[in-house]
Amino acid sequence: QVQLVESGGGSVQAGGSLRLSCADSGYTYSRGCMGWFRQAPGKQREGVASIGSDGITRYADSVKGRFTISKDNAKNILYLQMNSLKPEDTALYYCAAASFLPAWSSARLLPRNYQYWGQGTQVTVSS
Repeated sequence: QVQLVESGGGSVQAGGSLRLSCADSGYTYSRGCMGWFRQAPGKQREGVASIGSDGITRYADSVKGRFTISKDNAKNILYLQMNSLKPEDTALYYCAAASFLPAWSSARLLPRNYQYWGQGTQVTVSS
């Protein structure tokens, strides 16, 4: 059984930084893909960043240059380093894992391609 547990969310002022972590268990990353998604009130869930077992990372345009996704395979932890945070980054952030690796990197930011989800961690950025 795959379990994903996020941590690291919180409240920060605009321009600040946070690092999210996601500990996974029971998941085989070697053939799959992991990602971070977010959902703000009244909005659809959107892909933020992904990292595939092929090493390819993908970012939403809105976070490029500010967010960095990485994975510590020895510890089974996925990270999202978020710098230069903006109020529009405020959302519930989810960690997700896919059993297979979408061939097209653009597909790796689509929530429908992920089978396993964490409970989410809240990020609030004030102006």
